[in-house]
Amino acid sequence: MELSAYESMYATEDGHWWYRGMERITISLLNQLYPSPRNLRILDAGCGTGGATRFLLPFGTVTGCDISPVGLAFCRRRALPHLGQASITSLPFPDASFDLVTSFDVLYHRAVTDHHAALFEFWRVLRPGGRLLLRLPAYDWLRRHHDVVVHTGRRFTSRGLRQDLTGAGFAVERLTYANTFSLPPAIVQSVVEKRLPPRKRPTLNNGSGWQNGLFSRLLFLEARWLRTHSLPFGLTVAGVARKPGKDL
Repeated sequence: MELSAYESMYATEDGHWWYRGMERITISLLNQLYPSPRNLRILDAGCGTGGATRFLLPFGTVTGCDISPVGLAFCRRRALPHLGQASITSLPFPDASFDLVTSFDVLYHRAVTDHHAALFEFWRVLRPGGRLLLRLPAYDWLRRHHDVVVHTGRRFTSRGLRQDLTGAGFAVERLTYANTFSLPPAIVQSVVEKRLPPRKRPTLNNGSGWQNGLFSRLLFLEARWLRTHSLPFGLTVAGVARKPGKDL
């Protein structure tokens, strides 16, 4: 990503509605998978500036890895204890090292030239019965100026993600869309932006104002819904998949 994208991510992860909502949704999914306290060995693959790595800490020992030294420098500002620089297509960990692998908005990136290879690596480093939790941007036709800034290489659908996961040897446990309320305005934005010159900086602000409060609440409602239901469309697609073998 552009340096400006990392700076924007670090500055907004604590307050912007999208990050707050995605955190709530992710924790909701994890609480369904692990309802009792667990000391999981977790790999956050493509940890970026460390916002998600931090909220995973209550679930166990978290190792964050990212190919970008810029992202890892921001992670160190958060005093995250276990960090390493690595490509997600060639992870420096032994087989069956982790109980849970998370990867949030990483496989979409154009620097990941073979996202199938990354999925095979996730499968390799998971212990039998371990799980993979993915979150990705949805719908390739929904590209906007922000995709240029964050170097989007691909966007996903639930059907395509299911095929990718099963092809890598995973058993898919759950697929759902999220950020459903934001889809209509995003479609309008995509149409309008096709008529405008591209921006050179991220479009996220600092997360203040009534819009931030409104969209945060909408995503919090989605998080409650996703405890027991799925959503048929949205800006985000999330998946939970399991490596066959003895359960944790």
